[in-house]
Amino acid sequence: MNPESFMIMRHELVLTLAFVFILVAEVFTGERNKEKIKSIAVALFAIVTAAGFLPAATGSLFGGMYEASGTTTLMKNILNIGTLIVLIQSYTWLGRPENRDRIHEYFLLLISTLIGMNFMISSGHFLMFYLGIELATIPLAALAAYDRYQNRSAEAGIKLILISTLSSGILLFGLSMIYGVTGSLYFPEVAAKLTSVPLVIMGFIFFFAGMGFKMSLVPFHLWTADVYEGAPVNVTSYLSVISKGAAAFIFIIILFRVFPVISMTWEKVIWVIAVMTITIGNLFALRQKNMKRFLAFSSIAQAGFFLLGFIGGNRLGMTTVIYYALIYIFSNLAAFGVVSVIAEKTGKENMDDYDGLYRTNPGLSITLMLAMFSLAGIPPVAGFFGKFFLFVAAAEKGFYVLVTIAVLNTIIALYYYLLVVKAMFINKSEAPIASFRSDFMQKLGLAICIAGIVVTGFASGLFEMIRNLSYGI
Repeated sequence: MNPESFMIMRHELVLTLAFVFILVAEVFTGERNKEKIKSIAVALFAIVTAAGFLPAATGSLFGGMYEASGTTTLMKNILNIGTLIVLIQSYTWLGRPENRDRIHEYFLLLISTLIGMNFMISSGHFLMFYLGIELATIPLAALAAYDRYQNRSAEAGIKLILISTLSSGILLFGLSMIYGVTGSLYFPEVAAKLTSVPLVIMGFIFFFAGMGFKMSLVPFHLWTADVYEGAPVNVTSYLSVISKGAAAFIFIIILFRVFPVISMTWEKVIWVIAVMTITIGNLFALRQKNMKRFLAFSSIAQAGFFLLGFIGGNRLGMTTVIYYALIYIFSNLAAFGVVSVIAEKTGKENMDDYDGLYRTNPGLSITLMLAMFSLAGIPPVAGFFGKFFLFVAAAEKGFYVLVTIAVLNTIIALYYYLLVVKAMFINKSEAPIASFRSDFMQKLGLAICIAGIVVTGFASGLFEMIRNLSYGI
């Protein structure tokens, strides 16, 4: 192995260098200058994100345990874009007095989780896959408990680490069964030796359950709302978008590469789980008044829509999942960005508090409205095209009943998303949220999200470009 071959790991190496740079900066930054690390870290990560779009080498390392392709590079770049938006949206929040002595830790933990997600996406071996999951998960628990003076934040961190431990144990138990049948953990070797014997089916069910926890699929979703509500808003947005997107990416890669032999089995499992996840997520979202819990159950329903691309089981299915993940990042981060700004300025998080918001803060209201329209799938914003292609991918494989149920659920979703719009534009309030000015970084984060919601829907060549980079069974 020559030094040039390590450039295949460019994303991970650049993130590691950024991690080391921030760690060294912490040592040499005095108490009075700690806030300067915010600007340095955001600018540094912007460079990291831009570097990800440079031409990249493809290939494998460590005997095939690590693999890089056009698809994995695209997935990592999408995660980098989302993480950059999260960091921009976190800028003002990190400047609050209670966070100033822990600014470095926030960036270090966030970059650590992203490195783990990158290794997970590029894994060609189940051991590398598991190490990536753990590296991505453990720092997330610390981030969920970041508000040290809030009991609910500590509770969120404890719940997340306990659920992650349980899901990892279930996942490993399933992988042990698959290893017992195939005698290997390398993806190509497992795929070549896999047969539809009962032990393999049982192993896959445990593996699916473990990944179901990571993606908040029903019935493995019960932790989601409590953790999302207890964690800081910016950490919640990262959990909802980046963490879930990374889990969806590696899940679909493993389904397509490792388990095509038992596709008839996992298609049935995905069919049932997709219906349950979309329906239950929507029904519970109807009942929520706290905006973070509302968006938590909304994200559960959105995870069910991801499964429509999974069940496609082909290049189109892979393409739609990647495309929808990109749209979902812009849409959800726009929603969480507005919630974060309002919570930071006023401390209010309930939907009723948004009554009459348009009269005092029209810019935030219009941004949140576009986010709600995109998540609901209303044309002409990007969410409509994302859902449309997911429906096409499932229908192409003949799952017409599933598509019909999903379409009916979009009507339910449309209703509760419009509740937020109604509160801002129609409902009256004697004491609406007072008018205030957002900081430059908050405006920048929301502007990027709005641009993404609009541009990704109308950029006709984007979907085709993703399709050319994607692979299927």
